[in-house]
Amino acid sequence: MKLHFLGAHNSETNSAGLMCLLLDKTVALDAGSLTAKFSIEQQMALKAVLITHPHYDHFRDVPMLSMNLFLNGGSVKLYGVQAVYDTLCRHILNGSVYSDFFGKGVISFQALEPLKSIQLEGFEITPVPVRHSVPAVGFYVTQGGKSFFYTGDTGPGLAECWRSVAPELLIIEVTADNSYTGFCRESGHLTPALLMEELVSFRQIRGYLPRVLAVHMNPAMEARIAAELEEVADDLTCDVSLAKEGMEIEV
Repeated sequence: MKLHFLGAHNSETNSAGLMCLLLDKTVALDAGSLTAKFSIEQQMALKAVLITHPHYDHFRDVPMLSMNLFLNGGSVKLYGVQAVYDTLCRHILNGSVYSDFFGKGVISFQALEPLKSIQLEGFEITPVPVRHSVPAVGFYVTQGGKSFFYTGDTGPGLAECWRSVAPELLIIEVTADNSYTGFCRESGHLTPALLMEELVSFRQIRGYLPRVLAVHMNPAMEARIAAELEEVADDLTCDVSLAKEGMEIEV
């Protein structure tokens, strides 16, 4: 499985993009930077877009993708919790803010059931509920004995989640530095200190720690987050690092 990080942050700058991972060139996980970083030809090659939850920075490029597909005779299937579809239809693709591309047949939607796996482009993908301020799932992806888990946005308290996944690679949000730990605990996000709590929980439940890539960082806090994550890696003797735009890895 080849992963390409098109966006790895929670805010956009000239060097930081909103969350978007590409899996083997055909499946996107979140769509924050999908059209911003992709040619028309690459967009036309997409088979599916999976959205973790209905927050703008995770579905931002769905309207532009829809327009580009419409103008070039393409289509794509969108997957996510029902709240993703409801939010897009009510607030974005509603015929007023932007065209209703669901009604034009350019994009279709399949609501995912928590913990019910689907087969998609040769991958088994399981939506796993995570703790956030709106209905949200992470995606546990397996193929040929390899696996990774992308949490999307999540706060602390993931013990039940860890009982449902056993990845080689954990791609998990770390939105802010430790000075925001109280805020993040309440708002459904993680800091390095909160991540450490969750990794300790993971090891207690699973008996090991996977490689960890942090995403969804605020660009202004990235240096502090990186330094605090180094401390987490040292304390737990595990591999914890930041993902970057343009990073390509194989699982």
